[in-house]
Amino acid sequence: MGRKKSTEPKPVAKFTIFDWLKEITLTKRPWESFSDEQKKEFNVFMVNKYLSMSLEYVELVNYAQFIPYSEKEKYYKIYCEFIPKKNVWLKYIKSSKKLFNTKLTEYLATYFQCSTVEAADNANLLDKEAIVSILVSMGIEDKEIKTLLK
Repeated sequence: MGRKKSTEPKPVAKFTIFDWLKEITLTKRPWESFSDEQKKEFNVFMVNKYLSMSLEYVELVNYAQFIPYSEKEKYYKIYCEFIPKKNVWLKYIKSSKKLFNTKLTEYLATYFQCSTVEAADNANLLDKEAIVSILVSMGIEDKEIKTLLK
């Protein structure tokens, strides 16, 4: 004897950013086929961010950004139309900026007489020896300098 089929609708799966990227690049189902819950999960900012990681799609993303983020359907349809149907791997590119200790940033801000944001940006331009030289000239002890540069 066979099982009876359930008449209850299957619960709609939540979509992640990776599900949406797969829909745009490979599956390309019509926008109307998604549930309202899935449509709400379409995050234009994140889709743009990941698609722009590919040199193939960066110009398209740049043009598409003139559309207001609230018009999710337009974004989806444009991307599905202009991006070729193929399985792609969109590697997330991390920032190469080094993050510094907040105390070190405060010392550098004091030394350069600027904000901590500017000091953090400028710290990325300095090599380790220059930072050590600045800290020594400010009278910071060697032990503290070592902990600041970790």
